[in-house]
Amino acid sequence: MSLTGAGFSLRKLEELSEQIRALEAQAVAEGFRFLTRLITEWENRSNRFNQPGECLFGVFCQGKLIAIGGLSRDPYADPGVGRLRRIYVARSMRRLKVGKALVEQLLNHASVQFHTVRLSTDTPEGARFYLRCGFQPIDDASATHAKSLPGDQSLQ
Repeated sequence: MSLTGAGFSLRKLEELSEQIRALEAQAVAEGFRFLTRLITEWENRSNRFNQPGECLFGVFCQGKLIAIGGLSRDPYADPGVGRLRRIYVARSMRRLKVGKALVEQLLNHASVQFHTVRLSTDTPEGARFYLRCGFQPIDDASATHAKSLPGDQSLQ
């Protein structure tokens, strides 16, 4: 799935722009604090999504940041497991397949380094979204969903 038309673009982020603050405010208004954690960890350099296999992507609509999401090594699993982190789509942009395109890009990136990607969500809406993205519920204290990835194509 790609984001075409209507001025959408999906880009790997090397820096956090000030636009993240508006997205953070929207998330906080919905009761989500994970973008605040993303900003804090970025600023204190404890997580910049810059380790092997890691990345941070933003989705822009006509130049405005409307969604963000990262992929990191899963600290609760073996080194071949990645973790989706800090996925947020502006409420007004949901149901436009922005989140699905973002997750697909993150999974595509993950498939080079990881055999599985896990995540944790605490909302029924989030759980339904990840099921639609092909994740399966798991019974684990550190994750709610997982998805197995195709083998590393670069090794074939």
